[in-house]
Amino acid sequence: MKKICIVGGCGHVGLPLGLVLADRGFEVTLLDINKNAVDLINRGIIPFQEEGAEELLKKEINRNLFVTDAADIVKEQEVVIFITGTPVDEHHNPKIHEVLNVVEKYLPLMNKDQLIILRSTIYPGTTEIIEQKLQKHFNARPKLAFCPERILQGKGIEEIKNLPQIVSAVSDEAANEASEIFSKIAPKIIRLEPVEAELSKLMLNTWRYLEFAIANQFYMMVEDKGLDFYKIFEAMKEDYPRAKNYCKPGLAAGPCLFKDTMQLSAFYRNQFFLGQSAMLVNEGLPNFLVSQLEKKLGSLKNKKVALLGMTFKANNDDIRESLSFKIKKELEFKLADVLPSDPYLKDTYKLEDALSECDAVILGVPHNEYLNLKFEKPYVDCWNVWK
Repeated sequence: MKKICIVGGCGHVGLPLGLVLADRGFEVTLLDINKNAVDLINRGIIPFQEEGAEELLKKEINRNLFVTDAADIVKEQEVVIFITGTPVDEHHNPKIHEVLNVVEKYLPLMNKDQLIILRSTIYPGTTEIIEQKLQKHFNARPKLAFCPERILQGKGIEEIKNLPQIVSAVSDEAANEASEIFSKIAPKIIRLEPVEAELSKLMLNTWRYLEFAIANQFYMMVEDKGLDFYKIFEAMKEDYPRAKNYCKPGLAAGPCLFKDTMQLSAFYRNQFFLGQSAMLVNEGLPNFLVSQLEKKLGSLKNKKVALLGMTFKANNDDIRESLSFKIKKELEFKLADVLPSDPYLKDTYKLEDALSECDAVILGVPHNEYLNLKFEKPYVDCWNVWK
């Protein structure tokens, strides 16, 4: 089996992939500059929530899986997988240099015989730019592939094993080698050209973001008129097949949906008006929830508001791009005293303390711990947990 190095391998994308590859018999090295994460994983501790990870880590650590912050390990590998994705800047433009800089950093350690795989979401055309840089450095055509991850946060191991894997590459040789690797862990391989694969990942995340925007826009429209959105919502869906997959309202947060929608907008010369409108809707929901609570209380000044759930999704410990923090800022702007509480985060209020001290409640994220709460205080719940 090939020796594989995953650069940025201790994060939410790299670690599940590394564990699954190691479990399939590959010799995998997770390379990461985060020394704390490297230390934790070497001690058998998963730095974040990932179903099934702890069991695999105990089985594979120092057997087929190794973890280090020593960059020279790249020289010994047959396959180098880069996890770095493309963020967007304050003007919502893709920052492709962050990906390019990481690849360039490791160029002196790589050679033309290695298979190089780009894994995280990247802006369309980035694979081609990296191909040119590698070709100039190697003075030969590189074996370069782009194989996007499409996993759900916290369920990466399960989905890597059960979802088809899109494989694209700059040559048939690279595509065949990448397909051979992923066929060991995925049930099906789907071949695309690099720019097609780059667009497929952006379009998938954007589609999900648009779904949330439609639901959130209808929610705000109906609730602003003093009507019960979920009463209408449930009537629409009851025994009506074409409404079966209608998305519920909720905070559309996290590290992917917003930024990938903005990348797709940039790709289309900022003429993607549907995506830009979705951004306005989804980013406006936190303000709307605060305004709902303000209507109930008359004023938020000096009011204690329990904000339940600070992560970006339920039953998880990941706070990246969480819109609960936007709710918190808006409440503070209204001079409220915010009591943030989250069972998955340290340094937040205990649930019982937040509920006993507060004048009102906003549900930021519907963790399981909140589903059966009973209290008499005013609240705002766009998730319809407290029916």
